[in-house]
Amino acid sequence: MAHQLRIDGISRTFADRRVLTDVSLTVGPDARVGLIGENGAGKSTLLRIAAGLDEPDAGVVHAPARTGLLRQELPYPPEETVGRVLEDALAEATRAATAVEAASAAVARGEPGAPAALADALATAEATGAWSAEARRGEVAAGLGVDAIPAARTVGSLSGGQRSRVAMAALLLARPTALLLDEPTNHLDDAAIGFLERTLAAWPGPVLFASHDRAFLDAVATRVVDLDPAPMPFPHVVAGDDAGSGYGVRSSRGGYTAYLAERRAERSRWERRFAEEQEELTGLRHRVAVTARQTNRKDTPRTEGRASAKFYSDKDAKVTSRLVRNARVRLETLEREQVRKPPPELRFAGLTAPKGTVADGALVRATRAEVAGRLAPTTLSIDPGAKLLVTGANGAGKSTLLHLLDGRLAPTGGAVDRAARLRSALLAQDVVFTRPEATARDAYRAAVGEARAEAVPLSVLGLVAGRDADRPVGALSVGQQRRLALAIAIADPPDLLLLDEPTNHLSLALAEDLEEALGTHPGAVVVASPDRWLRRRWPDRALHLAAGGWAHAR
Repeated sequence: MAHQLRIDGISRTFADRRVLTDVSLTVGPDARVGLIGENGAGKSTLLRIAAGLDEPDAGVVHAPARTGLLRQELPYPPEETVGRVLEDALAEATRAATAVEAASAAVARGEPGAPAALADALATAEATGAWSAEARRGEVAAGLGVDAIPAARTVGSLSGGQRSRVAMAALLLARPTALLLDEPTNHLDDAAIGFLERTLAAWPGPVLFASHDRAFLDAVATRVVDLDPAPMPFPHVVAGDDAGSGYGVRSSRGGYTAYLAERRAERSRWERRFAEEQEELTGLRHRVAVTARQTNRKDTPRTEGRASAKFYSDKDAKVTSRLVRNARVRLETLEREQVRKPPPELRFAGLTAPKGTVADGALVRATRAEVAGRLAPTTLSIDPGAKLLVTGANGAGKSTLLHLLDGRLAPTGGAVDRAARLRSALLAQDVVFTRPEATARDAYRAAVGEARAEAVPLSVLGLVAGRDADRPVGALSVGQQRRLALAIAIADPPDLLLLDEPTNHLSLALAEDLEEALGTHPGAVVVASPDRWLRRRWPDRALHLAAGGWAHAR
């Protein structure tokens, strides 16, 4: 179909690492397929291949002629204005409207071929939304918050978040048949995400997007495809036009909630089938080994009565022999075709209690603490065992506040008072290891000390897979490095744990584990996150930082 996006048998390798293996996926009209997977699983690579910006090692892509990819960087020089970018996005629609007028005039003059030209022009005008282009420009600009950016502003003067919004607006205004979106909710506030969700729900063509935003996946996706190369007991085949397949590819209908339920059910089926087959194998081996030894153990008959008994004994032996033979055939078949043992999942082992070296009272107290240009005056107090979620738009000062509480940054105004002997640990957004050539295991040991590394080995925390523990830190993905940094932070649990967007670059399964552990952790925790899934389920105090500083707490 012309309006389908079909990906057939795509494989892609970079240097010594294969990121995609025989991935096939079909996205039909009105379908919205969400790609998930840990950092480095190949989501962005697959989108670039689908857009024709990268060549696969194997496989082919069949995409509609008008397929658009959300670019993280605008393909415009720094001096170009925002107004011109949006005008360019509507250029095809403008040309289509002009072509319709010209073709209509040609038909009126009776020119040869004019009716066919008019039909083509009308089809293009319909596809590009030419008749509603100007109205759509206002709607999209307002929905994404781009209307607040002056049209005369240059691309080079925009912040990263503003550039992302303008890029999204330009893509939606261009109205391609198929949409390819890489982390589309990055830098969007709740209102803009809501507008995007409504827009995509009504999009008539195929939509393929990669996202770690669980709330967005739940609201938008008609199918979720997991590209993590996790082992499975047998080929994972899902019927349907938008099903996905390939090594390690999981596919389930519906949004993120449905994906979670299907993944848990699949794991349960795998474990149950493995247990049943192992029980059957044990029984078959016993039957073959023991029953066979019992065959033909009768003495040679010396009387007519004994001869008669042996006749029936031989008959029983033949039956037994046939049963043993059948059991042996079944045993050989099952040993050859049995499902593999479910490997242990990489699960976050949780948090243990801090040593409690701080006296009673607040662990840290900020009194109108501010950092010029980064954080407006903010007042808060963190008690032992407290849980606080800090939210706010990009630039509101969430990361800055965490650095203040950790003592890494001094306020330019107000005060931050930390309790004597307070032990705090900060998981920052940007993780830097001074020795990238060191293995993850060695980096962990150097950071926490030999004694602690022996008492709490890296492997028991469930954050770094065994196959990655002896790889150089510099060769790990961003997500793997952040997991290593989190392991270092919790190896010797601090009195105050500060986490800056902790679910970024984590697999969604690990993010779920981490959030569950935070709720039961006996120590104090401050989390800064824009994650709507986390926010909706956060049971404790929350502090919202607005552009002007403290907004409200609950």
